[in-house]
Amino acid sequence: MGLEIEYLPGQTPLESEEVEGLLIDSIATREELDEFEQQNIEEAMEWMMTRSFKTEQVLTEKFICDLHKRMYGKVWAWAGEFRNTEKNIGIKKWEIAPALKVLLDDTLFWIQNNTYQPDEIALHFKHRIVSIHCFPNGNGRHSRLIADLIISKLLDGALFSWGAANLVSAGESRTLYLQAVKAADGADYAPLLAFARS
Repeated sequence: MGLEIEYLPGQTPLESEEVEGLLIDSIATREELDEFEQQNIEEAMEWMMTRSFKTEQVLTEKFICDLHKRMYGKVWAWAGEFRNTEKNIGIKKWEIAPALKVLLDDTLFWIQNNTYQPDEIALHFKHRIVSIHCFPNGNGRHSRLIADLIISKLLDGALFSWGAANLVSAGESRTLYLQAVKAADGADYAPLLAFARS
């Protein structure tokens, strides 16, 4: 396999067996990979924006996995499947399914009981699912898309702007985003709320 990936701070390196799951043999650089992934993600975003969803449909393991597959299934063979390797971030691989179930149940409770404001519900979900780190790759982008789905389709809010910048590439916006996620790790969600709406 000719793909050589240089990782930015905050990105999760792929194991060699995960790299072998690349479905497009002609991809050789990070830039090419990002381009193909972005095309696939844009198709998933269009699919999401043209449909209605029920809370009970979205807050399931099946939906979480299906959305990841919809976002990356044309690029990676393992898209939509929980990771089988340990990473530099996230919980142990065997804890993924039970931790996700707790998050889905918690989120249903938050929605049904107005525990938080709508933005906070979506961003608490986003932060917790990316902390679980369900998949070999694409967890940040997946968590942002599902936060957008929760806020816009389940809670009747506006989509997040996410700093209106490319968060995959190095730059000030990515740095601010990672700082906001780090603050949320310490239970301070204010920077993430501010960044998501900036």
